Amino acid sequence: MKITRRDFIKSSLFMGTSLFISPLPLHAAQKGTKPWKPAYERLEQEGGLAQKIKQAYAIFEECRLCPRQCGVNRLKGERGFCRAPAKPVIYSMQPHFGEEISLVGQNGSGTIFFSNCNLRCAFCQNWPISHEGRGREVQDEDVADMMIKLQDIGCHNINFVTPTHVMPNILNAVRIALKKGLHLPLVYNTSGYERLEILRLLDNIVDIYLPDMKYMDAYKAEKYSSGASDYPEVAQQAIIEMNSQVGELLTDEKGIALRGLMIRHLVMPNRVAGTEKFVRWVSESLSRSTYVNIMAQYRVEYQAFNYPEIARGITVQEFLEAMKWAEKSGLTNLDPQSVAIKNIYLKHRS
Repeated sequence: MKITRRDFIKSSLFMGTSLFISPLPLHAAQKGTKPWKPAYERLEQEGGLAQKIKQAYAIFEECRLCPRQCGVNRLKGERGFCRAPAKPVIYSMQPHFGEEISLVGQNGSGTIFFSNCNLRCAFCQNWPISHEGRGREVQDEDVADMMIKLQDIGCHNINFVTPTHVMPNILNAVRIALKKGLHLPLVYNTSGYERLEILRLLDNIVDIYLPDMKYMDAYKAEKYSSGASDYPEVAQQAIIEMNSQVGELLTDEKGIALRGLMIRHLVMPNRVAGTEKFVRWVSESLSRSTYVNIMAQYRVEYQAFNYPEIARGITVQEFLEAMKWAEKSGLTNLDPQSVAIKNIYLKHRS
């Protein structure tokens, strides 16, 4: 049985009603502790944020922001694999209600969608943004104003989607926004294809890391992600570094995420994503209480039609198999939405 679009919409509706019914327990902030502050605010008070921005901008002169390490001078208009200019290109900014429960809360996650991408997967669901670079070129000051606007309308965090190739712009915009009163957690929403050296620049700036772990096999990564055969090794090392910086998920008394690591893994047809190996790796290399979202929403997009093994949606059995592997590996902090979908399918199957 395949997961149809109608099934997915029904599942999404169920997830919406389940937000306040049976979320799994998260790591709530303890009462009586000092008032929470975002990492970047503490760094600015210590005098370190400006220096990190200077270091980050210098990378544009010979761009090695991502593992592709193109070496182009983006400040002079040269463009590398991601095809991005030195200024940020924004596709949209809005409260997003389709993210994880602890990011969305009641008022949404304040997402800023950056155009272009350093991975460019064949099955990308946002290919007009990531592959074609549709969007509007703006100044860092404009990005800062977007953050303040999202904060003003009640969003619980600032969620940078596909941030890797514009990391210097983001850091500069954060400092500008901080001076205007920004105080929300920053979410680094990434494909996981990150250099360790760059992540270390983000230490004490990013509050929440939200990486994908797309594949566990180098051949699959090379085939479906524009030759990135090093993706599994690079992403694993990156996620370990992220975990060392922010630790496990921490939430406030209302269950809203403040800090920590949240890993996404998209289940793909014919076990292409290597889910069994992925959940075992998390259990053995991180912690069994690491927040993991086993995602069911794979759909055939962009060039996926050219690859027979991924030219269909996943089946119910494939998703249930993935969840079974996660539970068998001892993972105890699975995303509540994933668990809700699993329960729906088990109920309908019985």
